[in-house]
Parts: sequence; C-alpha cells; structure tokens
Amino acid sequence: MRVYWEIFLVFFRIGAFTFGGGYAMLPLIQNAVVDKKKWLGDKEFIDMLALAQSMPGPIALNTAVFVGNKRKGIKGSIFSSLGIILPSFITILLLVIAFTQFRDNSGVEAVFKGIRPAVVALIFAPLLRMGKNADITLGTLWVPITVALIVGLLHVSPIHIILAAIVLGLLYQQVIKKLINK
Repeated sequence: MRVYWEIFLVFFRIGAFTFGGGYAMLPLIQNAVVDKKKWLGDKEFIDMLALAQSMPGPIALNTAVFVGNKRKGIKGSIFSSLGIILPSFITILLLVIAFTQFRDNSGVEAVFKGIRPAVVALIFAPLLRMGKNADITLGTLWVPITVALIVGLLHVSPIHIILAAIVLGLLYQQVIKKLINK
C-alpha cells in the first residue's frame, strides 16, 4: 500500500504546485518519474508522452495514468489519477464555496464584470495563433466566420459541422481537384 501512496503523493504535489495547465506539468512529471524516482527511462517517458498526446483528455492526466499503470497496474493508474486531479478539484470546490457566500457582494460582482473582457481576450489570442497555423488568410476567413455563425445562431451541433467538413474536403479532393487539373 505504501507504493500506491507514494505514486499518489508524487502526482498530488505536481498537481498542487503547478500553474499553467497540463503542458506546464510535463517537465515536473519527467523530473519526478524519470530523474528522481527512476520509474521510467528517458526514452520510455518520451514514448509515453507521445501516446498521452494522441489520446483524448488532458495530457497531464493521461501521462499520470500511463505512469501509474506502468508502475503498479490499474491501481497505480487510479492513485496517480487521483493525485493529479484532486488539487484542482479541491481548489475549484473552495472557490465555489467562497463564491456562493460572496456572489451578492457588489465588489465581487464588479470584479467579475472587469474579468469578462479579459477572458474573451484570453480566448481570442490562441484563436488567432491557431488561425495563422491553419493557414487562414483574408480569402479563407469566411469559413470560420460562417461556421461560428451557423453554430451560434442556428444552433447546429459542432459534430455536424465537422462531419460536413470531412465530406466537403473529400469531395474537393476527389471531384473539384480533378476537374481543375484536366
């Protein structure tokens, strides 16, 4: 049982003292499980990281699951998962408790009104970066705008948009490109 608590505490410390999301946790996870604990080798950690990135879900949690499983099987995965998740869960729970006690406070309300525009900007900044990486230009800007309007105004599921994009992409590849090349 001591080994399971050791796994839990390693990941709990990482979850509790890392800010900036899952990618910020990766160097700490590597330092703990490769350099200090020697649970994995460098190459094995890199391979595990590639697998964790390819799976759906938060990368830090996926990495914790793989490390816990490698160390002690399913029980190891459970302890490592709880260790990485609990600090965030406890923090959010405490914030919710505090917020419910102060939500009618005019000062708290003013703070949230001030935060809203900043949150929009923080969401918009990565969107711009992703747009550049996706080669969106002024000529193709109509596509994401149209999709946003369809999802937002017509309440079409994003899944339907993705499926339609796949079909249209295949049609473009198979039909339109062949017509252009003739």
